[in-house]
Amino acid sequence: MATMIEVDDLGKRYRLGGMDKYYSTLREHVMRAVLRPLGRRAAATQEHVWALRHVNLEVAEGEVLGIIGRNGAGKTTLLKVLSRVTRPTEGGARLYGRVGSLLEVGTGFHPELTGRENVYLSGSILGMAGAEVRKKFDEIVAFAEIAKFLDTPVKHYSSGMYVRLGFAVAAHLEPEILLVDEVLAVGDLGFQQKCLGKMEGAARGGRTVLFVSHNMGAVRSLCTRAVCVDGGRIVEDGDVAGAIAAYERMLFGQADQADSVVERDAAQVAQPGFYVRRVAMTDSEGHRRTAFRHDETLRLVIDLHGAPPTRAYNLEFRLHNGLGQFVGMGSSAYHGMLLTEDTRRLAIRIGPLALTGGEYCISLSTVDSIAPTRYDEWERCCGFRITECSPFGQGQPLRTGPEGMCVLPQAFERLA
Repeated sequence: MATMIEVDDLGKRYRLGGMDKYYSTLREHVMRAVLRPLGRRAAATQEHVWALRHVNLEVAEGEVLGIIGRNGAGKTTLLKVLSRVTRPTEGGARLYGRVGSLLEVGTGFHPELTGRENVYLSGSILGMAGAEVRKKFDEIVAFAEIAKFLDTPVKHYSSGMYVRLGFAVAAHLEPEILLVDEVLAVGDLGFQQKCLGKMEGAARGGRTVLFVSHNMGAVRSLCTRAVCVDGGRIVEDGDVAGAIAAYERMLFGQADQADSVVERDAAQVAQPGFYVRRVAMTDSEGHRRTAFRHDETLRLVIDLHGAPPTRAYNLEFRLHNGLGQFVGMGSSAYHGMLLTEDTRRLAIRIGPLALTGGEYCISLSTVDSIAPTRYDEWERCCGFRITECSPFGQGQPLRTGPEGMCVLPQAFERLA
């Protein structure tokens, strides 16, 4: 299989702060003249930062390469070097074939021109001949879904309309190599799905795609290979699952271990007679974590302490999102499980989680099984995050519970 992209010891360095020589305005000249007698003159810094360093990469024909990493890791800089927007400081990159790139919203658009005029302008910038643009014009407009606003200056377009038109032009260029940055996040879910389908079609047609994204679901479903970038260097290069795992370890690994176990003593409890003393959060394999995908299951191991009640009791959990909104709940009572006084440790399995991305917190309560008495209530005792969700309806359906809430799949288990 032919190699389409070769990157050899690539590095890109930027200088921070002011430049040695620059063109300035009349106002800046006046301000410098006023401040100079006062001794207020800022020295130009010579500090440099490497956005990329020692990057080596080969991409074969027909590969869909996902590029993932934290903000500022160097992902977009890599695409800019490959698309010849900026020159490397050291090393080099060779691309064998026609390149189409969409690096930011409205690439190649002039705000005063209409959508129709910008299709031709952007197409010319991307290397399309006028006859080629005319041939594909109707298809581009239909894909972008902006026919009604075609003769309106694009300065009046929303960011979503900008990206739809920009991607439509780049995608219909039919390049051998397509470079796509995170701009798809601007579009709505329907358009994102359409774009992913277009890129899948390009890959099936033997084209090479480089896809920068923070949407791990899209990377997992679209890409055949992935690299994880951190600090301007490639820290993982291989199968998609391995690269995503490296990214999640880098992003959440330390916090997961620290935050996956919470404890308290009697001094922290309003009614310390009988209370939840310790909660440990793990995945289904028993590994401590606080970051999960939408299709994974979390497990809470709960230890109880103090003088047990003389009657059977239930354990309840309530789930809130990052905005404090109630999402759902569960109870051992729903499963016909009454906990007796000798039950001091139990586990709750919740999932598949089928939640949208973001932060969630869990509250726990021990409740009398007959009278409406709460022995203990630990508000927001622990939290987790959904790092990857499915925006296209591939999650597990949720049942409707009391008062219209959603009931996630759940199970309760006595451990001791």
